[in-house]
Amino acid sequence: MDIYQLALRPLLFSVLKADPEAVHKQSLALLHAIDSTPTSPLTKLAKASFQQYFCRAQPQLAQSLFGLNFANPVGLAAGFDKDGIAAGMWQYLGFGFAELGTVTYHPQPGNEPPRLFRLPQDRAALNRMGFNNLGSAAMAAALQQRHQGDFSIPIGINLGKSKITPLAAAAQDYLGSFKRLQDLGDYFVINVSSPNTPNLRDLQAIEPLRIIFDTLQQENQGRKPILVKIAPDLAWEDIAAVVELSQTYQLAGIIATNTTIDRSQLTTKIVAATGKKVTEEAGGISGAPVRQKSTEVIRFIHQQTGGSLPIIGVGGIFTADDAWEKITAGASLIQVYTGWTYNGPWMVDRILTGLLAKLESRGLASISAAVGIGN
Repeated sequence: MDIYQLALRPLLFSVLKADPEAVHKQSLALLHAIDSTPTSPLTKLAKASFQQYFCRAQPQLAQSLFGLNFANPVGLAAGFDKDGIAAGMWQYLGFGFAELGTVTYHPQPGNEPPRLFRLPQDRAALNRMGFNNLGSAAMAAALQQRHQGDFSIPIGINLGKSKITPLAAAAQDYLGSFKRLQDLGDYFVINVSSPNTPNLRDLQAIEPLRIIFDTLQQENQGRKPILVKIAPDLAWEDIAAVVELSQTYQLAGIIATNTTIDRSQLTTKIVAATGKKVTEEAGGISGAPVRQKSTEVIRFIHQQTGGSLPIIGVGGIFTADDAWEKITAGASLIQVYTGWTYNGPWMVDRILTGLLAKLESRGLASISAAVGIGN
C-alpha cells in the first residue's frame, strides 16, 4: 500500500497546502538526521526498512558507463540534496545513483522566496531557486566527515557558477569547485543551463563552453567523468554544436535536459500561491510539461552520435512508460525529481518493476540492449 499517494500527498498538497520548499527542507533534514547517526539502532532499523520497501536488485538492470557501475538506471537528479547532507541515504531509497548540488564556489542564498511552486494541474513544478547552497567548501567538508566507502551507488556532483562571478570568469569558478570536490565525487556535471542565474545560459554558446571544458579537463586529466547538462530550449543546431564540442573535449556524456522556460504547454494559468499569471512568474518548469521535449533532445543527441556518447535523460519521468520512452530514445540512465515528489518513494521500485517487465516482453537480456532501440 502506497501511503504517500493515498494519504500523505493529499494532506500536504490539498489539505495543509504546505509550502513545497518547507516540505523539502523538512524531508531533507529527516534524511540527514538518519544519515548522520549511522550507529543508532533507529537508524539501522530505518535503513533496513527503506532497503526492504524501496530497493530492487536485478542484474538485467545493471550496466557500466564511463568507468562506473550502476545497479539500476534510475538516479536522483540534482537539486534535491544541494549540499550533500543526505548523500548516504539515496542508496536506501532504491536509486541506482544520485547527483548532489547544484553547488557553487561561493555560498549563496539564492533568489528571494517564495521560489518553488507546485502546478498540480500539469504535474509540474515552477522553481526559481537560484542555486541556493552553502558553497563547495561546505559540501567538501560534509562529504569528508563521512566514510566514503558507505556509498554503494555512484555519487555525482553538479557544479554551477556563483551568481557574483562574472561570466568572463566562469571557468575559474567551476574549476575552483572542482578542485575542492574532485576526490569526493564519482562523476561531475557542468551545469550551464539553469534559467535562474542571470545570463548563465549564455555559457551554452560554443566559445565560453570551450573555455570551461578546456579548463576543467586540463585539471582533470581523465581522472573523473565530466558531463554537461543542457537546456531543452536550445535550437537543434546549437545542441549539435554542444555535442560536437563535448566529443572534442572527451566529455563522458550529456544530461538532457534541465528545466524549460517555455510556458506554452501549461494548463495552469494562475499560480495559486501568488495569484499571478504563470507567464509572469520567473523560473524553470519541470515535470510532465518537459517530458516530450527532453525526449526529443535525447533522440537527437543519440542520432547525432550514433549512440557513442552516453546520455542521462531527465524531464517528466513519473512511470515506467516514461522511463522506457527516454531509454529507447537513447538515454542509458535517467533521473527523477519532480515526479518523485508527486509520486513518492515507491515510484522508483514501480519504475524498475515496469522496466523489467518491458525487457522480458521484448526478449531483451539487459537494459543496455534497450538504449536507443526506438530510433
